[in-house]
Amino acid sequence: MSTPEDPQPTAAQLAESYAAKAGLHRSSNGNIDVLKSAGGVQGLAESILPGLVFLVAFTVTRELTPALAGALAVAAAFTVARLIQRKPLTQALAGILGVGLSAWLANSTGKAEDFYVLGFFTNLGYIVAMSISIAVRWPFAGLLFGFIRNEGLDWRKHPARVKAYRIGTWVIISVLALRLLVQVPLYFMGEQGLAGLATTRLIMGAPLYILGMWVAWLLTRPAPAPAESVDPA
Repeated sequence: MSTPEDPQPTAAQLAESYAAKAGLHRSSNGNIDVLKSAGGVQGLAESILPGLVFLVAFTVTRELTPALAGALAVAAAFTVARLIQRKPLTQALAGILGVGLSAWLANSTGKAEDFYVLGFFTNLGYIVAMSISIAVRWPFAGLLFGFIRNEGLDWRKHPARVKAYRIGTWVIISVLALRLLVQVPLYFMGEQGLAGLATTRLIMGAPLYILGMWVAWLLTRPAPAPAESVDPA
C-alpha cells in the first residue's frame, strides 16, 4: 500500500529554517528581530560579561590568574544555565571556547592585552570572507536577509537587489573594520591601553553589531511595488 508523499516545505518554511540556522530571526511584522538575532538579553550578557569581569578583576588585583579565572567562570556559568534551561548550546559553547582560547593566549604570554587578540583575527576573517562574497556576486547580506524576506536566491536575478545587498554587506564590513581601527592601536599601547581596549571591545561588540545589522537591513529593503492604476469609470 502506497503512502502519501510528505508535503514539500514552502518557501516561507525554508526561509525560516535557514534564518534560524544563520542565527537570524524575524519579528511578527516581517522585519528582522535584531535583538533576538544577537541572542536576546541572555546572549548579550554572554558576549559582554566575561570580558567585563576580566577587566574589573585585573584592574583590582593587577594579576592575570584571578582575572582569567573569573572570565572563564562566568562563561562556564552561562553554559550551565543554558543546560538547565534546555536552550541551544551553540552560542554558549562558542563563547566559552573563545574565552578559553583568549585566556590561554594571555596566560601564555603573560600580557593581559592578549586576552583580546583572538577577536582581531576573528574580525579580520569575517572581513576577508565578506569581501570575497561581494567580489563573486554572492554578497553576505543577501544570503542572510534574502531568506528572511522570502526572496530565497531570486534576488541574484535582479541587478538592483544585488547592488543593495552589496551595499548592506559593506556596512557590516565597515563595522568590523572600525573595530580594528579603534582597538588595534590600543592593543599596541600595552597595559596602558588595556582599559580603553576592554571598554571599546564591550561597546563595539554586540551593541555596534546590532546597529550595523539594523542599518544594513534598512538599506537593503526592496523598493515598494508600484500601486496599480485604476481606470476611471
